[in-house]
Formats: sequence, C-alpha cells, structure tokens
Amino acid sequence: MGRNGDFDVDRSVDRAMDLFWRRGYTGTSLQDLLDVLSIGSLGFYAAFGSKEQFSLRALERCSALQVEDLVKILEHAAEIRPAVRQVLVAMIEADRADPSRGSGAAGEAGEAGEAGEAGPSVAERAVAALCRVESALAVALDRAKSRGDLPPGKDPVELARFLTTFVQGLRVVGRARLGRSFVEDALAVAMRALD
Repeated sequence: MGRNGDFDVDRSVDRAMDLFWRRGYTGTSLQDLLDVLSIGSLGFYAAFGSKEQFSLRALERCSALQVEDLVKILEHAAEIRPAVRQVLVAMIEADRADPSRGSGAAGEAGEAGEAGEAGPSVAERAVAALCRVESALAVALDRAKSRGDLPPGKDPVELARFLTTFVQGLRVVGRARLGRSFVEDALAVAMRALD
C-alpha cells in the first residue's frame, strides 16, 4: 500500500472491477485482487475490510458511474426520444465492445448472493442501482411529458420501469451475443413505447 499517500481507492476499485466482470465474484480470489491492486493483504484489509466489502464498493462505484452518465445524457436532452435511444445504444455498444461485462453489477450481485458470502446487502445494493436508473428515466420522461414530448396517456414511471427492465435484458442479450439485428429489432420496439 502506498507509503507516500498516492494510493487512490477509487482508481484501485476501478482496476479491480474488471476482475469481477470477467471472473465473477466466486471466481475472483483475494489473491487475484491483491495482485491487481499491487498491495499486500494487510493493506487490502486496512483499505477495504473484506472481499465482500470490496465487492460492495465496486458495485456502488460501477452503479454510480453508470447512473451519472445516464443522468447527464437525460438532463441535457432537448428531446426525450433521441436521449433515451442514445442511452440504450451506449449500453448496447459497451456490452458489444466487452461482452464479459454484459450482466453488469446485477450479475455480480446475484452471484455474490448465491455464494452466500455477501448476503442480501449486495442484492439490495443492486436493486438500489436499478432504482436510481428508473428514477433518472422517470424524471426525464416526466419533464418530457410536461413539454408535450410524450402523449398525455403515457405514465413516466411505468415507462421508466419498462425501460429499466429492458436495459437489463439488453445486458443479458449482450452477454449471449445474439447479434446486432436482434438487438436493433428489440430497440425499435422499446422506442415505440414512447409513442
């Protein structure tokens, strides 16, 4: 662990998150984490506590970064449809570029919970991340409805829940590598939900 105070916890978490995506929670050993972080076990325990606590921190960081990007796109959008499409396409492209990340934090959370090492707190945090995505979409959709960009009969919360569910489905499809035309067809149907 950096004696000169140059140990950056967030950068360390960023470097190690990739291990969880590629190998999963149970497939990533403490030694794997120590190797990636270039620290000893004492330094690891001092900075993060346990593998479970580190996993929770990685999940929170991943979720925060994803939601932050999504919110930026939606907050600065003049029109809702192009913004929603941009968000969905960005997620598709990220998963196509690196299919090992296709399930995202939710997959890591589920695996950790199944392993019995992280218990419900990981699942609860995954749910909280999905709720943040839903909330960001609902706010943007509500604002769009106020401007007249959505038909009066559309419920922003219902649409946000649908799109949040759709995004998770996209991540599974990205991992399964079902192909671009499959994803584009699904995206076209999802976008019609805003009509």
